[in-house]
Amino acid sequence: MANSTERVDGQELWTAVDRYFTDLLSPPDAALDAALKASVAAGLPEIQVSANQGKLLHLLARLQGARSILEIGTLGGYSTIWLGRALPKDGRLVTLEAEPKHAEVARASIARAGLGGIVEVRLGRALDTLPQLAAEKPGPFDLVFIDADKPSIPEYFAWALKLSRKGSLIIVDNVVREGAVIDAGSEDASVHGVRKLHEMLAAEPRVSATAIQTVGTKGYDGFTIALVT
Repeated sequence: MANSTERVDGQELWTAVDRYFTDLLSPPDAALDAALKASVAAGLPEIQVSANQGKLLHLLARLQGARSILEIGTLGGYSTIWLGRALPKDGRLVTLEAEPKHAEVARASIARAGLGGIVEVRLGRALDTLPQLAAEKPGPFDLVFIDADKPSIPEYFAWALKLSRKGSLIIVDNVVREGAVIDAGSEDASVHGVRKLHEMLAAEPRVSATAIQTVGTKGYDGFTIALVT
């Protein structure tokens, strides 16, 4: 163990540890690597989940035995591919994306990964497309992953609950905000969004939830997971 004078910077260490686990447990994958490269080439923000986080989503979906998944926030399709690969051949994943450019990049990457028959990318603001989706009566989703604009998270969660069933999992990313989540006086709309979400969870008798802090290549953040009971 390094002594205090030899310790590396926290972020450098977190990234190195993430790389260690990724190299061992999530080795290079052509479709996933291509999705990342396509996102970079298109100038999309590099805010997708890390490889380890994507693998966690994949494993949770498999443990859930998910046959239908809803993703709110597609970006370049990286997390979509991880989730889509957890589904059976007759499964369904609906992912919602507000930005046309993001949706275009995601569709190409999803098709390249061989998931075009399972995944549907819907373009439009999620607060517009969610009511449309609900009106179609798609049946409950087994898992919902929320990774979109944080000020709207409370509304996304409310829709996720409407579109779920007893036993569904709802996962929300980026809820720690480098610790800012505890700042009741914050003027950051994203912080307000995640704080309101957790106040809703605390008062909602239909779910049992917890939140986990994380460190890694994405810095200091965390996620919330809720079981619909």
